[in-house]
Amino acid sequence: MMYPTVVGIRFSDVANATKKPKPLLLTIIANWLIAPPIMTLYANLMLTDPLHKAGVILLGLSPCTARVMWWIMLARGNLAQGLINTAINALLMVILYAPQAAVYMGISNIPVPWDLIAYSVIFFLAIPVFLGALSRRVIINKKGKEWFGEVYLESVRRISIIALLLTLIVMFSFEGETILNTPSLVALLAAPNLLHYVTMIALTYSIAWLSNWNYQTSIVTTLIGSSSHFEVAIAVATTIFGIGSGAALATVIGPLMEVPLMISLTKFGLWTSKHFPRNMLKGHTKAIIK
Repeated sequence: MMYPTVVGIRFSDVANATKKPKPLLLTIIANWLIAPPIMTLYANLMLTDPLHKAGVILLGLSPCTARVMWWIMLARGNLAQGLINTAINALLMVILYAPQAAVYMGISNIPVPWDLIAYSVIFFLAIPVFLGALSRRVIINKKGKEWFGEVYLESVRRISIIALLLTLIVMFSFEGETILNTPSLVALLAAPNLLHYVTMIALTYSIAWLSNWNYQTSIVTTLIGSSSHFEVAIAVATTIFGIGSGAALATVIGPLMEVPLMISLTKFGLWTSKHFPRNMLKGHTKAIIK
């Protein structure tokens, strides 16, 4: 899934993306200043079990740092901007995750899964980017840019769709027993998550539209600002509360919801892309990102 996502990135585009700090700033604000209190509010309003609340809050504290690149590709967003944003997000996660968890859950000595975050960045981001840059250079030198863009990229991106389908099969087969045995509990735990997704999507997408950003940049900020790194949430919940706890169960809802929601968001983004950037004067469009 990841290699086809990043193999098409030109590093000149990455350099240009670093010159546009506003989308990155919106992502940071959304992930670390807006998302945690909103998820905490929804968890406290909709749930009664303290462990269920804790698991849902952990999900809200875990912004996505790697696989979101695949959703950005699917939504035809700015992959270079996405690469910059996810890299900064991963760094902030190492620094801010434990303090945020301590504040919103009232628990001290939160164990941060440094190794899991590091492995996630290495295997889902660093290695695919390295292989993508290397193979891009070799293939273009041998076959040319036209063959690379029209034949090679199209072929590997078809493979990424197959990889997503296999991921879905594996993911839902592991969690199928939970869904079948406790459907009402799953629905209850899904409610604050769903409301959180909708809130974050509405906020980030609206701000991007009002800021007159182009669609490629707007969808990047929305995808990163609304998705979650559920593996980290699951790891922390099982470490603190135990593998069979209500908190661990609540974090499992993350992957069950995120995939269909992110697919829906990419479709929604493509459907509304014609409205970006926002028209400024009498139908004339100005795409301005300073």
